[in-house]
Amino acid sequence: MRRPISVTVVACVYLAVGIGGFATHFSASVTDFSRFDGFWIELTELAALVSGAFLLRRQNWARWLALAWIAFHAIISFGKPSEFAIHCLFCAGIAWALFRSGADEYFRGVRPD
Repeated sequence: MRRPISVTVVACVYLAVGIGGFATHFSASVTDFSRFDGFWIELTELAALVSGAFLLRRQNWARWLALAWIAFHAIISFGKPSEFAIHCLFCAGIAWALFRSGADEYFRGVRPD
């Protein structure tokens, strides 16, 4: 069964965000060892990278990780209304892309009729 375009797009975005964020934040984490939050930032970027990679490998748990990742970002931006609204829109779009019927069939391994 062919991978839906929506899954491919979301996976590629997660890969790009994971790689880009990891590289960007890694240099800041290395230069300032006193910041423990750098570890957590790197861990979230790694989660995006893992999610994107395993979405491409048709792993059902990866779409749940992708949704949890964006929901986490929405929650931590709650105090900033514009950021919260944008993250919520992204969360809704990603949920639609990964859980619509075509994507659901893809992850379950069901062939469409």
